[in-house]
Amino acid sequence: MSKRTSSRGEHVDQELNQEPTEPYTDAELPSHKRCAHCQEMKPLTDFLRRTGRRSGKSSRRGACRACRMERKPQSGETPGQEARARKRPRSRKRAAARPAAEEALVLTPKRRISRPLPIPPPRPKGPDVSVLRVNREGFVWMRGRTDKGRRWQQETDLETAVTLVREFAAVVVNRHTIRRVYTNRMFRLYILTRDHYTCHFCGEYGDTIDHLLPRAKGGHTTPVNCVCACHICNQEKADRSLDEFIVSED
Repeated sequence: MSKRTSSRGEHVDQELNQEPTEPYTDAELPSHKRCAHCQEMKPLTDFLRRTGRRSGKSSRRGACRACRMERKPQSGETPGQEARARKRPRSRKRAAARPAAEEALVLTPKRRISRPLPIPPPRPKGPDVSVLRVNREGFVWMRGRTDKGRRWQQETDLETAVTLVREFAAVVVNRHTIRRVYTNRMFRLYILTRDHYTCHFCGEYGDTIDHLLPRAKGGHTTPVNCVCACHICNQEKADRSLDEFIVSED
């Protein structure tokens, strides 16, 4: 037997390299611990350390190493299967009532509540241009971007702003401002892709854009007023309207 003095001056008995031959209590030998499974007093070295923030230096697990090895699951069984095997078997009455309840649950159809679908809101016939107003100077601001992404802004009259919004070439920002949707390059690509590179007049391949109502007669560059045209038809139509061009071809 050897003795050592702790920092508080208390004498603690500790036995080295020997197993206790008689039952000891925890108060007599703090260096030993009673196993929670086999109820035997064993040295702390036979217990695994607890790993946690609240665990101290001498904290150990409840079961010793030998008991933990005995309680390990057999080969081929998972810990969950072992736990289910240790469960108390169900009574015969409960075992017989469970299949009947499951069968009734399967055969009983679920009750469905029929509710009418919500009525969708009415779709507007076109863009709302009733909010547009001229400012104090008597015009409407029109904004947009160049092909390189630079912003631009210019003045326009109320009639032109309303036409651009109705023909889907611009959107309303506020009651005094509109914004062009397409840049020049994007607009050309959109018209050619929409018409599948087919001339609107002769049906041949086309890679130019023509205004149905020429700009010289008040037409605007909008998706409604522009179509794809071949180079020959575009040159022959020139500044004539669609009706005049069709009559001249006949």
